[in-house]
Amino acid sequence: MKRYIGCLLTMFCILLTSCDKETEPGGTSVEKMAGDWWVTAHIMQDGQDMGDAGVGHFRMYTYNTAANLPTEMWLEDGGNFWDFRLRVAVDYPNRTFSTNGFVPNISYDCGVSITGGQILEGAATTPSGMPADSIVYFIQFDDDVNNLLYKISGFRRTGFDADDF
Repeated sequence: MKRYIGCLLTMFCILLTSCDKETEPGGTSVEKMAGDWWVTAHIMQDGQDMGDAGVGHFRMYTYNTAANLPTEMWLEDGGNFWDFRLRVAVDYPNRTFSTNGFVPNISYDCGVSITGGQILEGAATTPSGMPADSIVYFIQFDDDVNNLLYKISGFRRTGFDADDF
């Protein structure tokens, strides 16, 4: 009987000490820059917008790296435009991002250059008329035979059907 009481008391003590107050998980180091985005690609030539690149609206993604540093994040199109996935340098307080020249594309063997990347809080209007964060950047691919510069721009995905394409 003493053995059962001892075991019961031990389990009770373990149960009491293992119950901790809930810990707030917090966010990532690039939390305000991370997300799903609805964007379009436009061809740029001599600083002029030459029109849609012909892919319409597509989804792309920004998210933290495994190191979870405020100085870098992943940028990818999920194969929806050129099939790119690359690490970009981040200036988190200013919500800007870029690469230093052409950097390796993880999706397939080509170099990708990102310039003028920025995220503007509340600067976009979704199709349903609601405010959302805006994203814009310029991208080039070293395997593009036409050596074009593309302007990618759009808004953070809200999750509402009225704002999806």
